[in-house]
Amino acid sequence: MKNEKRIRKVVLAYSGGLDTSVMIPWLMETYGAEVIAFVADLGQEEPLEAIRKKALRTGASKCYVEDLREEFVRDFVFPAYRANAIYEGQYLLGTSIARPLIAKRQVEIARKEKADAISHGSTGKGNDQVRFELTAYALEPGIRIIAPWREWDLRGRSDLIAYAAARRIPVPVTAAKPYSSDRNLLHISYEGGILEEPWAEAPKDIFAWTTDPEDAPDRAETLDVGFEEGNPVSVDGRHLSPARLLHALNQAGARHGVGRTDLVESRFVGMKVRGVYETPGGTILRAAHRAVESLTLDREVLRIQDRLVPDYSALVYNGFWYSPDREILQTTVDEIQKAVTGTARVRLYKGSCAVIARKAPKSLFDPALASFEAESVSTPRDSEGFIRTLALRLRVRARRGLGPKASRR
Repeated sequence: MKNEKRIRKVVLAYSGGLDTSVMIPWLMETYGAEVIAFVADLGQEEPLEAIRKKALRTGASKCYVEDLREEFVRDFVFPAYRANAIYEGQYLLGTSIARPLIAKRQVEIARKEKADAISHGSTGKGNDQVRFELTAYALEPGIRIIAPWREWDLRGRSDLIAYAAARRIPVPVTAAKPYSSDRNLLHISYEGGILEEPWAEAPKDIFAWTTDPEDAPDRAETLDVGFEEGNPVSVDGRHLSPARLLHALNQAGARHGVGRTDLVESRFVGMKVRGVYETPGGTILRAAHRAVESLTLDREVLRIQDRLVPDYSALVYNGFWYSPDREILQTTVDEIQKAVTGTARVRLYKGSCAVIARKAPKSLFDPALASFEAESVSTPRDSEGFIRTLALRLRVRARRGLGPKASRR
């Protein structure tokens, strides 16, 4: 990097956290470059004006602060949740879905500012470095990227804290709470530090969003979540914009302790890591969406879609949002989702989110067929031929002596 054309201007994805707070002076000292900070408002509920001032005070020549909440939910969260995306059966992809949007806007700002490079605060062991850089290269193939964690001689968070202290840079991490946290409108994640021992229970005070289920209200709350072609559009009959809808579900879910997950996940770079997550609204959305799908999707179509979930989720987790394979899967999912219009009713109670009712204007559920009393379409006797036909290959196998042997007692 240093042997190439000199880098005069860098756009840094800035959060005001420990890593990026240190990176502004480090980029200036190491490259002699002008640093432009970019803060994406994804609903992290932080004092963004204070973060902007901090970036300027720390040495940035300019700081963009942009409200991307509606775009985040509409164009990233909702497409992934139409696909029922969930990584390794547990992780609802709150960080993974956000990174391509941040990187996309960062590239756009770099073009506008005629910057020579972009930079990010992802570590050399993390997934985010892959997500940021794959997005950047997909959108701007010749972009130059500076990843300080792969270059500097600061070896850990304690080194960064000392570096910041020496330059009087205020940071939100202390030796007493050395874990990393990421928040947006979909979730909060926690990892590192005291969470690196998977046998140790996460401290109760780590959770910043959801009520402890033991302290949640003793009275359950029910919500009706309405969908149109796979997208959530209303809560209790009130039509809301994407970001406002997710915010409403977050408030209800957090109130009842819904959406806490403690897991060990497989990072793309090859290691396992423990993550603790709070995803209250996303947990409600996924449960409600599946409930409406159960009424509106043909059995075989649902099976096809479910087979796509692991591949789709891995692509998002691994940073391939802007890839042809993710896009073709999305096209398939969205075609399937045209049928998914209806409403699901969920009950929230002490950490749980249970579907208790569902309806759809074009439901495939037919009471005349489902009733144990009705015989107008088929009779119990009809099942005999159906079962014998299904069993034909099993009977042939058994007659050849290839099937399982029943024990004699």
